[in-house]
Amino acid sequence: MPVSPADPANSADPADPANPANPAVPAQPAQPTGPATSPTASFRAAYDAALGHWPGPVEAVELPTPYGVTRVNSCGPAGAPPLVLLPGGGATSTVWGACAAAGLARGHRVHAVDLVGDPGLSVPAAGRPVRTTGDLVGWLDAVLDSLAGGAGGPGRQAVTLGGHSYGAWIAAHYAAHCATRDATRDATRLDRLVLLDPTQVFTGLRPGYVLRALPMLVRPTPRRIRSFLAWETGGAALDPAWLRLQDETAGFPTVRPVTGPRPGLAGPAGLGELPVHVLFAERARCHDSARAARAAAAALPGARIDVLPGVSHHALPLLAAEEIARRLVLD
Repeated sequence: MPVSPADPANSADPADPANPANPAVPAQPAQPTGPATSPTASFRAAYDAALGHWPGPVEAVELPTPYGVTRVNSCGPAGAPPLVLLPGGGATSTVWGACAAAGLARGHRVHAVDLVGDPGLSVPAAGRPVRTTGDLVGWLDAVLDSLAGGAGGPGRQAVTLGGHSYGAWIAAHYAAHCATRDATRDATRLDRLVLLDPTQVFTGLRPGYVLRALPMLVRPTPRRIRSFLAWETGGAALDPAWLRLQDETAGFPTVRPVTGPRPGLAGPAGLGELPVHVLFAERARCHDSARAARAAAAALPGARIDVLPGVSHHALPLLAAEEIARRLVLD
């Protein structure tokens, strides 16, 4: 389902007087919300069709982690700098195809990850769900370790870690954790952090966005998913193959995603010397992008922060792909 995952008790902006949330609450554990079954044949067919739009060849690998098997789709020169991308909630790794085709896969080895427990082809481990932000960090550690050791993997080379929406929230938490834990390998694990319209990182979600998404979250159907996307994107023409895959996510067995406090990016510890690039979507309906950009600038004075005009939150990786690739390649 194409929505920025949020726990209703910790989703709205703390600055909003109607928001009862305490921004310092601990992470909320993931909870099962559907039957533990495999993706349907129609889901797999739609997934493969969306992946077929990527610039080839695409290498699909399934990486073992303590939290299950993680599907990663990779493309671009094997020796190029590695770029690991996390999608927004429900978007699947296939959403990054437009960015890869727009130029990211020419200058990078792109590794697009299906979030474990989310729609996609990653398979959660039985009895070992991702419940906390610490679990997410451990899962992503294992993914990066497996990528480093695989054919075409980055080896000891530091990676650029990027994410969109909820994927940006995960990436920000991971970067903050790497900057604070005392482990020699973490000093060079990340080369750069890229956050694309991150949610719940610098500001909270607008209550109206959460309310609009609730029917789709409570009882997802293809019609509700498309209606929500049309509302948030202003009726933008999105990739038909990706939209078909979104239809299939309505019946996908998932767990409620981990939610919790914003990552600690500011202050003495912060992110250290890690370069950070944050891109906001001007027409995002999940938050006030201008306000979010100001909050990001205050939290990360050395970061590069841009607002991309004329694009919404959920359309960002699909319709602003050329601008995203141009800005990231130029960095």
